[in-house]
Amino acid sequence: MAGASPPTPPPPPGGRRRLRDDGLRTATSGEQTKVEDIVQEIFNACKTNHHASQFVLHREKHFHYLKRGLRQLTEAYECLDASRPWLCYWILHSLELLDEPIPQSVASDVCQFLSRCQSPQGGFGGGPGQHPHLAPTYAAVNALCIIGTEEAFGVIDRKKLLEYLHSLKQPDGSFLMHVGGEVDVRSAYCAASVASLTNILTPALFAGTAEWIARCQNWEGGIGGVPGMEAHGGYTFCGMAALVILKKEYLLNLRSLLRWVTSRQMCFEGGFQGRCNKLVDGCYSFWQAGLLPLLHRALHARGDTALSMERWMFHQLALQEYILLCCQCPAGGLLDKPGKSRDFYHTCYCLSGLAIAQHFGSGDLHHEVVLGGPENRLQATHPVYNITPEKVARAVMHFLQQPVPSLEPVAAAN
Repeated sequence: MAGASPPTPPPPPGGRRRLRDDGLRTATSGEQTKVEDIVQEIFNACKTNHHASQFVLHREKHFHYLKRGLRQLTEAYECLDASRPWLCYWILHSLELLDEPIPQSVASDVCQFLSRCQSPQGGFGGGPGQHPHLAPTYAAVNALCIIGTEEAFGVIDRKKLLEYLHSLKQPDGSFLMHVGGEVDVRSAYCAASVASLTNILTPALFAGTAEWIARCQNWEGGIGGVPGMEAHGGYTFCGMAALVILKKEYLLNLRSLLRWVTSRQMCFEGGFQGRCNKLVDGCYSFWQAGLLPLLHRALHARGDTALSMERWMFHQLALQEYILLCCQCPAGGLLDKPGKSRDFYHTCYCLSGLAIAQHFGSGDLHHEVVLGGPENRLQATHPVYNITPEKVARAVMHFLQQPVPSLEPVAAAN
């Protein structure tokens, strides 16, 4: 059952509720009130203009913004010189969600560029000649899987990648982000993601990792960067997605996690915040909303009979409304919140969150809820890897045909 929803969404359950500071104004409540005032103006303007065209995804403008970014960046992006594989991933994933094909010549150029980012030690650096790091390794592997050609898959040196992952593994089950670097939940997810996509995931490599991640869940219900830290949307997604890959979601208190993440959807704006008492941010449209399909699956596997078989456990239309009305730059690209600048990061994760909000389930249980016209519909995204399900399947099937690389005893021990 697929189709478009009515042009005007119902308000979130209980109606839109502005912040109540109980007469005690703080710096935090003041900032929240400012955001609500701006969003209120946008919602009011939408109500007075009764055209359904208010809820329009400006696909063509976003496409041109992304297309330019693959070939040429302004000086403003110089600060991301150590994140160049991320730029490839953010742009390519945004294009695949918009169902825009990537020209073969461009895809080949990206493959060649990412091959220059691959380190002789294994893994990928933030640019050619840079030290390998798990974050750009994740981004590079995802970008190559989106391209999905023999050339793209052939870029990845799987044996060196496995050796590199072993070099980052810690005795407690965690992973360093890079040699001599910090430990947090991101590294566990990045390692599990690239290992599972490229068929180098072994029990020895991830011994103790799931248990370490579970220790990062705190009293709030969400997951912090390391044990004992405040729950955070990005870390919570990384922890939950890694446990899904490792098939050990049951180690978490799933009910507590569900309560925490659903409380992060803002009662007035409709978007998500990253932590308690923080402002709405368009990127959490994926990092938080993307948790709900993972939780739905985990709770369904435990036989939870209260689950809907038609919708996720958040207000999907309210999130779409926030993204379409408040996060689109008129010149193309998407952003954090009204008043902020566009960038490729927020373009990627706003579109990813929009896709999560539009699509429920898969196969016979696939339901669509698309705010606005059918032209707003995006391609679905895989909630674990955040690339399209077809690209995940293609990569997994390709690498399953290849044996898991064997390591020298010393490398494996390290």
